[in-house]
Amino acid sequence: MDGKQKLFLVILGMILVVIAVRYGLSVMNPGEILPEEVTVSERTTQEEEVEKPEVSVQKEYVNVFFIGQNENKEEVYKAVKREYDPDIDGTKLNFAINSLIAGPKPNERAKGVYTEIPAGTNVISIKELPDKAIINLSYDFQTGGGTDSLYKRLYQLIKTARRNSNVPVYLYIEGQKADVIGGEGIMLNQPLNDRSLDG
Repeated sequence: MDGKQKLFLVILGMILVVIAVRYGLSVMNPGEILPEEVTVSERTTQEEEVEKPEVSVQKEYVNVFFIGQNENKEEVYKAVKREYDPDIDGTKLNFAINSLIAGPKPNERAKGVYTEIPAGTNVISIKELPDKAIINLSYDFQTGGGTDSLYKRLYQLIKTARRNSNVPVYLYIEGQKADVIGGEGIMLNQPLNDRSLDG
């Protein structure tokens, strides 16, 4: 083998080593583009993606009042925080009242939270005007459970409504303003507030 053949084999060997090394790198980092292979348009796109600011969406919440126990095992009204999306859920009052009527979620029930609002209760409508809001519930809201249960469900409604509205809120049952609630004849002073049941 003469000198030219040896030189050719050495050069060929070096070329094969370079190819093998480059192939090995691309196998080890298949998603990585080596710098010399990045085109100007790709480089621009990568820089634009890096420079895009992250848009942070601030979450909004409503408070819905259920019943639970405090550390002393006394019954208290518990504000449960529910995530709220104005684009999907409408107004805060609408979302909060519908959440109240639907009752606690399973994970909330597991923590001892419950409601006195009867299962058959439906929201007929929630009308929000610039100077007041009207919550119209089905007749089921005022049936069953006795006086104690009726007081509790009214306070759940009052606390939830007042926390999620900036205007006076009125309760209607089947389209009629509710001045007296239930078979026990509980007087309800309207608009709803913490003194509505002081009769």
